[in-house]
Parts: sequence; C-alpha cells; structure tokens
Amino acid sequence: MTESPTLAELLDDAEKALADADVSAPRADAEALAAHALGRPAGELLGDTRLDATTAERVRDLVARRVGRVPLEYLTGRARLGGIEVEVGPGVFVPRRHTEPLLAWGLAAIRQVADPVVVDLCSGSGAIALAVAHARPDARVHAVELSPEALVWARRNAATRAEAGDTPITLHEGDVTAPDLFAELDSGVDLLLANPPFVVDGRVLPPEWQQHQPHPAMFSGHDGLVVIRAVTSAAARLLRPGGGVAIEHDDEQAPAVMSLLDDLGVFEDIADHTDHNDLPRYTTARKA
Repeated sequence: MTESPTLAELLDDAEKALADADVSAPRADAEALAAHALGRPAGELLGDTRLDATTAERVRDLVARRVGRVPLEYLTGRARLGGIEVEVGPGVFVPRRHTEPLLAWGLAAIRQVADPVVVDLCSGSGAIALAVAHARPDARVHAVELSPEALVWARRNAATRAEAGDTPITLHEGDVTAPDLFAELDSGVDLLLANPPFVVDGRVLPPEWQQHQPHPAMFSGHDGLVVIRAVTSAAARLLRPGGGVAIEHDDEQAPAVMSLLDDLGVFEDIADHTDHNDLPRYTTARKA
C-alpha cells in the first residue's frame, strides 16, 4: 500500500505545478489552498502531517483549479481588506491588496471628523465600505453597486459584518454615472472612496481577470476613464467643503485623473499615491 503523502510533499508538488502555470505566488497559493482544505490557518500547517486520501485529493483538486487560473479567492471563497474578511465568488470582483493604501488614506482623512458620512462608489463585494464601518463604528456609510450579481455578495457580506457587531452600512443598487446619484447627500459627504473600472477596452489581462472576473467591474471605455469621470463629478457635488476623495486607477492614469479633478475647479491638495509595489495607484484631493 502506498504511504499517504505528507503535507510538505503535497505542497512541493503544488508549488511546482503552480509555478509551471505562471501563477505569480506559487508557494503562498499552495499553502493557502492547503490551509483552506484542512480548515486551519496557513501559519499552523505542519509539513510532517500525513494526509488521508480524501484530504489529499481535496488539496490536489483545488491546486488543479488554480493551475487553470481560477482566482485564489474564488477557491477559498474569501478575501481580506482593512482587517476584515469578505466572501467572494463568481460574479464579483475580488478585492486586492493594492487598495489597502487607499483605504488607509481615507480613514486618516476622517480621523478628526465625528460621525462622518462616507460614500463608497462601485462597491462590488462591499469590502471598502465594510472596512470603513469596521474601523469607524460612528460612520454612516453608503455603498452603491450596479451589478445584481455583485450585490448578492455585498448584501451577504454586509449582513455578516452586522452580525459580528459592526455598524451596518446602507447598500444601494445604482449607477455611479447617474447625475442625481445620492442627491440627498449633496455637499454633505465627508469622504468618498472609489475603486472603479479603469482598464482600457481591449486590453488583455491575466486569466484570473480576463476569464473569470466580471468585465463590467474592470473595463471602462477606450481610455479606461469613463467611470472615473463620473466619480470625479460625483465627488465635486457630494463632498462638503474640506471633504476628501480617493480614486483607484491604473498606474498610467495618475496624470489624467489629477487633471480631471483639477478641471472641475473645486478641488485642492490633488496628489497621486503609490501602492505596495511603488506604482501610482490612487489619486486624492480635498474639496476647497
């Protein structure tokens, strides 16, 4: 009888298979999938543990799907942002580590504001809005999303976070390009955050995005700025004087986004910021 594999052996095989498939972080992904299959944190995995046949097969199946470039978070069903975990799966864009600095900037911008009003545009899974509500229980957070599929995930995540004790957010089904979006909040918002679609139409993305994640959450016209233009206009209308806006974008779009904000004539302190890879990833401003 063939001896059951150790976890270390399985992880080595998984790492090689994922590396051969050009997965960007093969060892980390292998460990994350094994941890998910075993139901324990990755930091608690012991290499000399021998796996029964059922568990070993479960790990191999997850690895095979990741080799097919299914997003890691779709396989584990989880993604993290701002100290919280949200559920994700087909039909919703996966929150990315790139967004952590934008969230941190936003929270710093309202640090001295009591009972702030916060708006999250293009909310997707609701991760940004829910992370704000988690960090600031006194905040009144509104989130808007157009996709019915994504809203299913956002509502589920909002219910989970509320059950965990976080201040509930208000979810809206709506189009951020609508000129009357949140008209009742005009000049009353302290912070507006957005991770909108910003990929240029026709650009070919890695399979995790190109084949698996919803294209409306990523692509935005011939220059990638169609939705961002609407976001900047909404910020000009919704923010109170002194209120802040932060918009995520492609690393080539910082000058264009800064110009869009400047052209509106109501913003000051316009600046671009880098992500954890030191690439220009989001632009901020304050309403004058």
